[in-house]
Amino acid sequence: MKLYTQYLVLLLVMATGILSCQQTTSNDAALLARIDSLEKKLSKSYKPGFGEFMSSIQVHHAKLWFAGQAENWKLADFEVHEIMESLDDLRVFQTERKESKMISMLDMPLDSVNKAIEQENLPRFNKAFVLLTNTCNHCHAANAFEFNLVKIPDRTPFDNQDFGSRIKRIK
Repeated sequence: MKLYTQYLVLLLVMATGILSCQQTTSNDAALLARIDSLEKKLSKSYKPGFGEFMSSIQVHHAKLWFAGQAENWKLADFEVHEIMESLDDLRVFQTERKESKMISMLDMPLDSVNKAIEQENLPRFNKAFVLLTNTCNHCHAANAFEFNLVKIPDRTPFDNQDFGSRIKRIK
């Protein structure tokens, strides 16, 4: 009888093990199906292209210049941080692009622009902005995009924005 009891206990342990494996297997299958579904959704989700980030940066680059020239330091601060945010997004969303690995070359010029804005120092801002613009062009050249030459804007493409710092009533 003792042997029979041991045999029953062994069968119970094995049955419990098998059932728990089946439970794990069905949980694993459900999790794998969910992962597959999420991967399909992710593959179809929108991911901005490198050029879209660069176009955004170009807009903020121009707005930064005009805000600085108007000595609207709050707007200049906003625009320089928009550029930094776009560069951070490039590092996240465009990791497969070799150009993304070179974005850090803009950190020092952006820091210089940022310091000039903090000091509300127009001559320092102008000098830092020239450095930033030249660094953009060096990065373009290093990545075989030398044909995409950035310059300091001479007129604003934003005729619907007043770069001054005072709020004016619209009539």
